[in-house]
Amino acid sequence: MLRRLRRLADSAYERVLRRELGQTPSHVAVIQDGNRRYASKQGQEKTEGHREGAQTTEQILHWCDELDIDEVTLYTFSTENFERSEEELEALFDLITEKFYDFADADRVHEAGVRIRAIGDIGRLPERVQDAVAYADRRTSEYDDLNLNIALAYGGRAELLDATRDVAHRVAAGDLEPADIDDETVSEALYEGPTRDVDLIIRTGGDERTSNFLPWQANGNEAAVYFCAPYWPEFRKIDFLRSIRTYEHREKSWRQTRARRALALVRALGETECAEATRVLRRFRGALPSSERETIDADPVEERDPAAD
Repeated sequence: MLRRLRRLADSAYERVLRRELGQTPSHVAVIQDGNRRYASKQGQEKTEGHREGAQTTEQILHWCDELDIDEVTLYTFSTENFERSEEELEALFDLITEKFYDFADADRVHEAGVRIRAIGDIGRLPERVQDAVAYADRRTSEYDDLNLNIALAYGGRAELLDATRDVAHRVAAGDLEPADIDDETVSEALYEGPTRDVDLIIRTGGDERTSNFLPWQANGNEAAVYFCAPYWPEFRKIDFLRSIRTYEHREKSWRQTRARRALALVRALGETECAEATRVLRRFRGALPSSERETIDADPVEERDPAAD
């Protein structure tokens, strides 16, 4: 009886959260933490925690499809995970291999147009894992409705170091001038997979750190971050919707901050000296509270044509 009431309450809360949401992120990255601790709490072997966590992974793809999210990156196996016991590693590699084949052949993946890629130092993984990764890549290569990136043998610092070496080699070979190195140069040298910056990072399991995950793609500190207590196998749709709400609040706060800074600059310097701030103010004016918008409307800022000066 209590379990049924809990399900009804959760379902009602999900509907409330869903109605509250407006803007959703384009790219969500997830640190799937707590599988082993969940297994320990249940009195199970560690591998069972990973297997139950894989079920949550399948669910999050369904939730992302429902919310029209374009891209998901899952932190499945980090470079630090190689330090685990041989027995645990072999069981993990077996599970990863199995799930890549399962996902690549699943009807729901093909119906939703999911593009599956692996990112990381894939050459460090056993041949059976590499074969499964290649199979999933081939099977879904024509899709682009939802991009699913699985981070394997991945470390953010290692990715940036590899990109740096690649750029340095191009400079040494005379194919690239140092003065021409820009954001796009570095982005092109990163692991193939993510197609856009990360909007939201989710970490389960209670730890409040991003653990070397997608530092470049997270665009500095611009990505919203949602830390939550449930272990990954316990992560529910309610938790996912809460994370989206955190992103939405973060985005609204960011827009207000940009608008207020631009307004302060325009008032302090004048529109001629601060044309860029004027453009920012016009772009984010709607993010300000009505009282501040009324102040702007009472003393409107006119955008000038720089060519007229």
